[in-house]
Amino acid sequence: MFQMKAEQKIFDIGGVKVGGVPGKDPTVLIGTIFYKREPLVQDEKKGLFDKEEAEKWIRRQEELSDVTGIPCMLDVEGSTAQSMERYIDFVAGITDVPLLLGGPTPEVREAGLKLVEEGGLEDRVVYNSLMPGCSEDEMEMIKSSGVDSAVLLAYNVVDLTAKGRLEALVELLKSTEKHGIGKPLLDTFVMDVPSLGIAFQAFRDAKSSLGLPVGCGPHNAIGLWKGLKKKMGLKSRRSMVASVNAFAAASGADWILYGPIESAGVAFPAVAMVDAAYAFPRIQAGARIGRDHPLFRIA
Repeated sequence: MFQMKAEQKIFDIGGVKVGGVPGKDPTVLIGTIFYKREPLVQDEKKGLFDKEEAEKWIRRQEELSDVTGIPCMLDVEGSTAQSMERYIDFVAGITDVPLLLGGPTPEVREAGLKLVEEGGLEDRVVYNSLMPGCSEDEMEMIKSSGVDSAVLLAYNVVDLTAKGRLEALVELLKSTEKHGIGKPLLDTFVMDVPSLGIAFQAFRDAKSSLGLPVGCGPHNAIGLWKGLKKKMGLKSRRSMVASVNAFAAASGADWILYGPIESAGVAFPAVAMVDAAYAFPRIQAGARIGRDHPLFRIA
């Protein structure tokens, strides 16, 4: 099992606990909605979408979370300030789960932050994301909004090893701590299939040395796998979604951006199985695990 030097921190974000010891504390799964070319989105720039379809998938994720014991969050993406405002307004009104505030530029995310501040949603929002080289103005913008959690991306353009990723995170943490971001979620950065192993190695290095919640978006590897459909067939994609998310959980992820929310039916059972499998050795070692843990939910 996992041997970690640092005390493992657990953050409460909107009532969802993130972090801790693999096997004892469930992995948090985060589905992405309103992403580019999502079928339910009708106009990406204006933020027009099929509300019934969007609510259906949000409810489906919540249902799977209840059934499996795997906590969930929602990653809200928007390509423009207008669309981000529409999406946040809708999602915040129909669900209580924590929200990741995504978007391609700081300006788009700023529009979301303004709505978050106006609606008093600060405690249930994670800014997604900050990376090395981000401006002081962007971090000050987050601080001013009252949001104290952000995804920190371990992007090191010079050194793509696990060590390089950890070094990037350590430097970024020095800046975010000064700006009141007290609940950082470390993203060890997946680009493609070869980077999966490095990102997962960085999980253990970061948890052992920093004790902070770690995770990533392993589905990125599937999206950039050019030969998947051609060589493996279209049906292979579902098995890859299950495999890559289970792989991340088995490697020690505290949270996982599992991909499009439409993949919830594949991701939740796969990760719940891993969490349940890791729980029993923890119990044998003397850990106390709540009855809402996947070990007791999926039987």
